[in-house]
Amino acid sequence: MDRTERFYKIEQLLHERRFASFEQIQDALGVSRATVKRDLQYLRDRLHAPIAYDRFNNGYHFEAPGRHAPRFELPGLWFNSSEIHALLTMQNLLEEVQPGLLGPHIAPLQTRLKSLLGSQEDAPEEIARRIRILHAAKRQSDLKWFELIASTLLKRRRLAIRHWSRARDEETEREVSPQRLVYYRDNWYLDAWCHLREEIRSFAVDAIRHATPLERRAKEVPKRDLDATLGAGYGIFSGAKVQWARLRFTPESARWVATEQWHPQQKSVTDAAGHYLLELPYSNPTELVMDILRHGSGVEVVAPKSLRDAVRRELSTALAAYA
Repeated sequence: MDRTERFYKIEQLLHERRFASFEQIQDALGVSRATVKRDLQYLRDRLHAPIAYDRFNNGYHFEAPGRHAPRFELPGLWFNSSEIHALLTMQNLLEEVQPGLLGPHIAPLQTRLKSLLGSQEDAPEEIARRIRILHAAKRQSDLKWFELIASTLLKRRRLAIRHWSRARDEETEREVSPQRLVYYRDNWYLDAWCHLREEIRSFAVDAIRHATPLERRAKEVPKRDLDATLGAGYGIFSGAKVQWARLRFTPESARWVATEQWHPQQKSVTDAAGHYLLELPYSNPTELVMDILRHGSGVEVVAPKSLRDAVRRELSTALAAYA
């Protein structure tokens, strides 16, 4: 075990036993006497551990620290991938917070995060410098209506919005009943009941050009209906009418794709030649087509024909631009 693990083992021993002899500590750690002496000295001198030796009981123990004694805290064990991702993501998000109601609370949160990230051996600044969290698809926007939307959502009131459609480059006015806010691929979306279309829709928050809260009570949509419509198919732009895509990846592309989850309900198999066959549900093909295209010649749409034709059109249009 490494030194940090030994420190935690020593702390555990001293908490579990009233007194632990030098030999008991050495047996538990499986190291030399010199290493145990160095560990105990480091814990006392560098980490301010209140460890004392009791001659009468022939053992070490934690004594009550003095009123003005430095705080004892063990360095953090190294993180797994999800923990370091969560901590660094929180740190990045806090650094981007604009001045607002949380202002007085941000600094203490950042200090606490740094203490979680850092240790005597690994400074938080060094960890942040050596490990990066990149947000590749984040759209830069001040989200000026976000606070109003979130407030209306929680108060269960309707919203009048003016929404810009990127696909058609036009604005439409809608009355919606907000259901939930979703953070997806580094961007915010509002799931809502659209009273104009009389159906569940998802709106990109950064594409909402204006929002006005209304006094009318929001229509409540059951979570199962939201999930059935917006979670049944692939991506954020989903729908209730689901089709199944069948994709075939080359053996080379399979080395990457075979470990990815494109959809919770996906089905996959690798054939004898090493091709990776992936089946997944989708409704609106927009996002699926974009993700298929990023694999280039490494993937072929086997079915359905409509999806295969959509990908072919995009490839033909792209090729024409280079002709």
